[in-house]
Amino acid sequence: MRWLSPPVLLLPLLVACGGAEPPLKAPVGGPEAPVAAAPAACPGKIEAQDGLTAVSDDALYKQALGEPTKGSLCTGQVFEAQKPVKVYRVWNKAKGYTKLGRWWSFSAPRGPIEAYRTQNAICPEWSDLDMVSECTLKVGARVVVGPGQSANCKAESFPVSPTNQVFIPNETKDPANQKVFVEACSEGAPWP
Repeated sequence: MRWLSPPVLLLPLLVACGGAEPPLKAPVGGPEAPVAAAPAACPGKIEAQDGLTAVSDDALYKQALGEPTKGSLCTGQVFEAQKPVKVYRVWNKAKGYTKLGRWWSFSAPRGPIEAYRTQNAICPEWSDLDMVSECTLKVGARVVVGPGQSANCKAESFPVSPTNQVFIPNETKDPANQKVFVEACSEGAPWP
């Protein structure tokens, strides 16, 4: 009986176990093979508001995070409202269901529209940003707060933003299955 050399025995074992491919080697005397750069750090800091307590909720956190160039949050923290907290939303009058959408702010928005769009990485095709509403978070509501992720739009792109955004998991498109975590909302006013 003839014995196989150790490398020949290990190859089927690595394949069967789903072994990773070996790392790329640089040619002798040449530079090392390029390595994918780590994602850029998220700018800014997470700013909690009075009345919110940090909690753990991985499912909600994952809903709020976005991949680079796709919008949403770059990073964040989940909070639960211990008392009513005022929030603001700029939305699209032509789409009434967006009045109570998912993206909010703790600060009253300021124009001009293009500056607000840039600060919050909001593509023009996502919203006309022509109305503003003020609401209060319901006690017990969970939200995610953090700086915005980058966004590639049809005509322009926005980098990651240090501006804090508030993700509220409202569902308003289907009237039969609405979930709303805000109350005492204003009717909405033309903006800016």
